Amino acid sequence: MSDDTIFSKIIRGEIPAERVYEDELCICIKDINPQAPTHVLVIPRKAIPRLADATDEDKALLGHLMLSVGEIARKLGVDEAFRVVVNNGEAAGQTVFHLHLHILANKTFSEGSLGMK
Repeated sequence: MSDDTIFSKIIRGEIPAERVYEDELCICIKDINPQAPTHVLVIPRKAIPRLADATDEDKALLGHLMLSVGEIARKLGVDEAFRVVVNNGEAAGQTVFHLHLHILANKTFSEGSLGMK
């Protein structure tokens, strides 16, 4: 696993980002290329390249990320309707190989639409 992704550098404070939320296990930042009026990224502090690379030891972290999504959605006032997207691998649209969850809201998504370009 690489410590040199842009997300690892943001977590370490080497690159600035607009933080929306953070705790001991994850941070949440505004997406720099938003696909919806509300588009933030929930990023674990532990560098896991892809969701498929998570192991049994990551179960608690993965659960924490999902609970954090709900907390962040409430904080942003979008908890009534939002979409969570995880891209796994380049062919699925993953561009940064450090697991992260997209929260998208304040947009009407059509059935079958991922809301992602």
